Amino acid sequence: MASFPVTRLRRLRRTGMLRDLVRETTLSLEDLVQPLFVAPDELRNDRLPPLTRRTVEGTVRECEELLRAGVKAVMLFGIPEEKDDDGSGAWIADGIVQQALRALRPRFPELLLLTDVCLCEYTTHGHCGVVRGDDVDNDASLELIARTAVSHIEAGADAVCPSDMMDGRVGAIRAELPDTPIIAYSAKYASAFYGPFREAAGSAPSFGDRRGYQMDPGNVREALRECALDVEEGADMLMVKPALPYLDVLRAVRDRFDLPLAAFNVSGEYALVKAAAAAGDIDERAGALETLTSIRRAGADVVITYWAKELAPYL
Repeated sequence: MASFPVTRLRRLRRTGMLRDLVRETTLSLEDLVQPLFVAPDELRNDRLPPLTRRTVEGTVRECEELLRAGVKAVMLFGIPEEKDDDGSGAWIADGIVQQALRALRPRFPELLLLTDVCLCEYTTHGHCGVVRGDDVDNDASLELIARTAVSHIEAGADAVCPSDMMDGRVGAIRAELPDTPIIAYSAKYASAFYGPFREAAGSAPSFGDRRGYQMDPGNVREALRECALDVEEGADMLMVKPALPYLDVLRAVRDRFDLPLAAFNVSGEYALVKAAAAAGDIDERAGALETLTSIRRAGADVVITYWAKELAPYL
């Protein structure tokens, strides 16, 4: 009888090993991308540390830590020293993202450098394209979006990620960069979950909203049309943003298209888990791992997430 508990424990351990062996969806650091915010001056976010603004030097130090932790991919967002109506800080040679790329590329050849391509952080009005009158001028914005992408590649980026949702922007970038990987924010919704990001990036619109060019949360067939257009224009990878409220969209895109698929686990989703954990309502690590596993299970090959560094010890 004394041996029964030991036998049972061994059986339980072996059951766990069997569960791991037949697991359908896995989560690895190889699947994750860490967003980083680069700015002329540091602005700490003690409540949500991954949304801290870092200088170029601070970004270099953070990338050293990320690589030591096993995180091998980052996405850079820039906050310029000065903004203007056309967002020229997005594409100038000494822009903040361009400075960061030139500092990171020779030092970390093993680090995958992705860049967000948009004008919202760089414009005085906070919209993702050029404003003419009271509206965003889609066609006038395309040249500037493409110019921004070119400047990132020239500075050392491995791939560009247009997030502006202007019609035709993937084609405009592809015309200028025929051999560059393009990760398109193909289904980007006008979501309530971007709040902490907009505070970190200083990109909230000063008037109106972005519903004119970001997607209606009620639509999934439209997401498939947007993805199809990006495929036709030359995208190498599609993306759904946000992730958790749109797991059905992720699955629909995965089932329809063969291209690699990314999902952006956005700042509001991250903040919800953090807040629930701080209140003692959930276990933070378990909740984060379950969240990212669900995004992978829905069909994402890659997850852009503020959890990447924090979860590295457990992956």
